[in-house]
Amino acid sequence: MATPAGIPTVAIERYAALIATRPGIERRGATMPYTSMNGHMFSFLTPDGTLALRLSNADRDQFRAQHPEAHVVQHGRVMKEYVAVPDELFAHTDALAPLFARSCDYIAALRPKITTR
Repeated sequence: MATPAGIPTVAIERYAALIATRPGIERRGATMPYTSMNGHMFSFLTPDGTLALRLSNADRDQFRAQHPEAHVVQHGRVMKEYVAVPDELFAHTDALAPLFARSCDYIAALRPKITTR
């Protein structure tokens, strides 16, 4: 897949490594890399290369207790179900993989979105 313009190459590589920890999950998006399942997006890279993960309430509260600045703002709006993963954690795929797995499991438990396609 092509490298989106503006997103640091190292972030794309880290994201690819993280996605590879979960078989069956594919990176989507030509300009904004993201993952989704059943019509629900659960991770993406921001234009500056920050990883955003969608988490359950409990996981999100626990993550924010450890990383209070982990809010994700896109287009002037706070994305309430997402956390911004600090670069120090994003650099360690093995440490981040269990959280990514919990994000996948959370989304898998949601009802699939009905699409018009």
